[in-house]
Amino acid sequence: MLNRTPEPEGHCASYYAATVNSESNYPTLEGDHSVDVCVVGGGFSGVSCALTLAERGFKVALVEANKIGWGASGRNGGQLIGGMSGSPEFRRQFGEDGEKLLWSIHYRGNEIVEERVAKYGIDCDLKRGWISVANKPSHMKHIEDDFKAHEKHGLGSDMELLDREALSKVLATDAYHGGLVYGRNGHLHPLNLCIGEANAASNLGVAIFEGSPVTAIEHGEKPVVSTARGRVTADTVILAGGAYHLLSQDRLNGLLFPTGSYIVATEPLGELADEINPRDLAVCDTNLILDYYRLSADKRMLYGGRCNYSNREPRDIAGSIRPRMAQVFPQLSGKKIDYAWGGKIGIIINRVPAIGRLEPNVFYLQGYSGHGVNFAHVASEIVADAVAGTMERFDVFERVKHVRIPTTRWLGNQLLALGMSYYRLRDLMS
Repeated sequence: MLNRTPEPEGHCASYYAATVNSESNYPTLEGDHSVDVCVVGGGFSGVSCALTLAERGFKVALVEANKIGWGASGRNGGQLIGGMSGSPEFRRQFGEDGEKLLWSIHYRGNEIVEERVAKYGIDCDLKRGWISVANKPSHMKHIEDDFKAHEKHGLGSDMELLDREALSKVLATDAYHGGLVYGRNGHLHPLNLCIGEANAASNLGVAIFEGSPVTAIEHGEKPVVSTARGRVTADTVILAGGAYHLLSQDRLNGLLFPTGSYIVATEPLGELADEINPRDLAVCDTNLILDYYRLSADKRMLYGGRCNYSNREPRDIAGSIRPRMAQVFPQLSGKKIDYAWGGKIGIIINRVPAIGRLEPNVFYLQGYSGHGVNFAHVASEIVADAVAGTMERFDVFERVKHVRIPTTRWLGNQLLALGMSYYRLRDLMS
């Protein structure tokens, strides 16, 4: 039960909202509806689940509190990164079988996105090319190990290992000690992707409702999802609310912690963009509290990071991000910042996404810890498979032993921030 009914909100004032192809415009939920599956949440997890199930012939309703892509799915860094945050812990718990499963799904989310962009004609500036860059010489060992692991599993052909000199020809900065280009990763306009997938789902018959915060879920043989003005009765319910999810906290408390992340978009850079990043790669550094950035389709620098685990909002996002951006790229120190925004990403303590059930017919998926563009699509396929009766991958994720902080989200975030401050200090001292 949710005690309060928040007012629906529009998209935050981001670069993505300013350049969206078309706003979603779905009705609020009114009256009684009956479906096979009711999905709660209109981000990548929920929209992708709905689309996958509709493709398989299920009658689906999707209920979103605000707008499609309102949360992290529509305001993130737009980086399509293969793999799963939390892979080391997953390997530790499941050994060789876990290793095989991880590699079998490593690029599955990327594949789903590319297939849908092509199949449904989604215009979202999708482009391949991503690089992990080493902040310290010692970080190169991790990068080299990942390259070797990809080669071992037959995935190294689209990768390039770069030393410091070679990297200087790829990025016009001396901030890094080397890097690894991943040809199968890439970047995109996340809000246009999310709305495009929702449009595809709607065209396949999914009933989508916006501005409809869920107030209660009645469990049972036929769960009932209620809002202020309507109800959906279903055979199965999927909770896909991510970092902004407030339902069933009595059962999910202590598992996921919303963490702030912030991005700025400069003015268009013109030829300077090609000088700074001639191959138009998305970039992540190797600090634990990392920076991430890329160029937009209209040649702006989209620079983000400095995750805030305590959830204290910066008074001045641009003022917080600009010094770091200028440290990496002094060429940008005088450039105007046109947009600055933030949002919450869902962090799981052991970084393994939480995929499971509250009841046999009530599923949840959340907590991609910064890998949501890719892994939300993987998780949604795993859950859709389970709804359709194929449980193998779902059963493994449901058995993951998660660490919970048995307290309120606020206090849990402060404890998490305290622990992460050590790593932040270590990054700075290096």
